[in-house]
Amino acid sequence: MLTDFYLAFATVCFTLLGLWIIVVQTRHAEWRRFSVHRRRAYGVALHFSLPGLMGLLSLIDPASTALWRISFAIAAAGGAIVLVLVRGPAPTWLGLAGYLAAVLLYALIAIVAIAPGVVADLGLSVRPLRVEAVLLTLLVFLGVNVAWLLLFDETSSPARA
Repeated sequence: MLTDFYLAFATVCFTLLGLWIIVVQTRHAEWRRFSVHRRRAYGVALHFSLPGLMGLLSLIDPASTALWRISFAIAAAGGAIVLVLVRGPAPTWLGLAGYLAAVLLYALIAIVAIAPGVVADLGLSVRPLRVEAVLLTLLVFLGVNVAWLLLFDETSSPARA
């Protein structure tokens, strides 16, 4: 089990979530006027909160593969579904690519959790939980980049709401 990794990972995720909440507070007056900005801010919060939650859940019983599989599958599938429902990609092509990549990463995390044998079927000689760790790390990295794009997004055009 990757106990040390998930301990540090969950801490980083919730620290990033706290920093993102500060950013949202500083932009609240601008973003509250447009639903698209509120949805985007929520999408970024998911980039940090759901991986952090998965990290914490994996620490409850590190020896239980059923616990991590069920919790990762539910959280990741939920993340993909919610991101699709909020439809809040950043306004540029780069933001759209980040949004689609996040949905794909959540889906991949769910697939590996539901069917960990798919890792071996792909010819990879690494444990599924390590694959999950890499995918979650990529998801958080992506979240930081999407947060950066949204931080500097213009909010003056009501046509974008």
